[in-house]
Amino acid sequence: LNVTDENFVLETLAGCIEYKSLLDIVVNAFFVRDGKHCLFSERNLYVVICYLATFQLEELGLQHFSRIVKSLDTAKMHKFLRFFFNALNLNTWIKDEWSHFYDSIYVKENWIDPLLRWQPKVQQVIKQLADKLNNCTTIVRSSTVTQPKEFNLTVPKPRAIPIPLPIPVLEKSHPVPPSTYKPPKEKKQLEEIKTKNRRKAEPKIISYCCLLQNLYSFFFTASIRQYKCLITLAYSGSCSYEALLSTYFFVLIDNIPIKLNAAAILREGALYQRKAEQELKRIENLLRGAGDPSEFLEWQKQMRGKDLEEQLAEIECKRLQGKLSHEEAVLAHQKVIQENKKKADLMREEKAELMHQYAEKRLQEQKEMRELVEQVVEGHKNAKQAKLKLQKYKQQIVQEVCEENRELLRQALEEEEEKLRKRYELIQQIRVIESLPSLKNKFVDLTETGGHGLICEMSIVELRERLALLRETQKAAEEEKRDQIIHEKQAKEQLLLDKLDQISVFRAELGRAAALKQEEKKRKSQSGERPVKDERILNLQQKIIEKTMERKKQAELL
Repeated sequence: LNVTDENFVLETLAGCIEYKSLLDIVVNAFFVRDGKHCLFSERNLYVVICYLATFQLEELGLQHFSRIVKSLDTAKMHKFLRFFFNALNLNTWIKDEWSHFYDSIYVKENWIDPLLRWQPKVQQVIKQLADKLNNCTTIVRSSTVTQPKEFNLTVPKPRAIPIPLPIPVLEKSHPVPPSTYKPPKEKKQLEEIKTKNRRKAEPKIISYCCLLQNLYSFFFTASIRQYKCLITLAYSGSCSYEALLSTYFFVLIDNIPIKLNAAAILREGALYQRKAEQELKRIENLLRGAGDPSEFLEWQKQMRGKDLEEQLAEIECKRLQGKLSHEEAVLAHQKVIQENKKKADLMREEKAELMHQYAEKRLQEQKEMRELVEQVVEGHKNAKQAKLKLQKYKQQIVQEVCEENRELLRQALEEEEEKLRKRYELIQQIRVIESLPSLKNKFVDLTETGGHGLICEMSIVELRERLALLRETQKAAEEEKRDQIIHEKQAKEQLLLDKLDQISVFRAELGRAAALKQEEKKRKSQSGERPVKDERILNLQQKIIEKTMERKKQAELL
């Protein structure tokens, strides 16, 4: 940059830093209100424009200011200037916010009033930006501008028209085979095989799921050795998995391997203690005459079961509705294919007719082009001789200029070599001076102080003695703390052992209660009946079968 531009940039940067608090108020409000969709990375651009409009508009003048604004993005500048030079904004919240930092009278006289005076002229600039956004041309009266005149240059000679290439003849295209619009037979066969395999595998999958569920619950309660014995008995066929699980349930509860950390032991002990307190409180309430909530809980469980069945029926209805909509979409797709096939036949006929017309027109243009080329070739024969003479004259001028350039380069190389030689000699002298040895020996007495005149200064020997005493004191404190930690650790281990004994007792009782609950649940499931399907599901299944038959008939017709 030149000196003027550099001073302007530095002055603008210093002003933006000095009045940062005032400029941030306007720019932040712009991003909240009118500039919601503007990029935050362009924030400094709006800060600079706000500074120039507020503090530098008198010095710059409207013409320079409008030139800076128009050199930037039109839409962004139009939006920001319309927001900032709004008279209502300047007289209300901008004035109030700036008055928090400066005196209100000073703000009104020096900043708000000048902005209001410039507002009508700036509105013209805003209107020009709006017209530019709407692709409207504005008439700007300006002073007379110097009209440039064209140079009297030699008119270039017309280029030779190349001989056109022969038009390639298109080969006859083969018609589209009818198998393109028919689905392959292999796909249909694969779908049939897939449905058959799925029907065969459904009962096996259901039985495997029940088996895996039992094994999953059993795996987390049994030991590894008993789990292997159970699998061996089940595969031998001597008894079923359910019988083995019910037989060995009570035996395995007592032999559960417990491997818990301290936090888990304390947490589980607190849980069992809280449950015991709740049970004692419930018994006390029953002794005092309170009611048993078991009937309400049983009713609540039944109602939740009914809600679950309704939800499952609703999910099944939605699945069947989706399947029905899929069948309808396939039928609509087949109809669209038929319509597209008819349109494609019409387009092929129209394309063949247009290609025939284009070939005739192209042959006529080729004949006219050949006649024009023959006329141009006769006119270029006389111009070749003059062109050769001009080329020889230019080659002579180039040779003379090359000789002068070689002489100048040789002189410049000699001067550069002389400078390098002097520089090399100077570097050698500096290196010789630096290589000379220098003696720097200093003897230190460790028993003497530094001699700075301070009360707390000491020698290095005294410092070492004091550090040794400090280390011994620190070591004794560490030993005392270590003994205290060992005693606390032993007390914590004893507490954990007591909690483990309490947990094992509670787990045994809970295991027995869970076994009784499982047997009761099994009896209820065996005595229960299969729920009847919902009428909506049956109606949807019937509709899906009808749509499938209709789709198959339509596919056979295609």
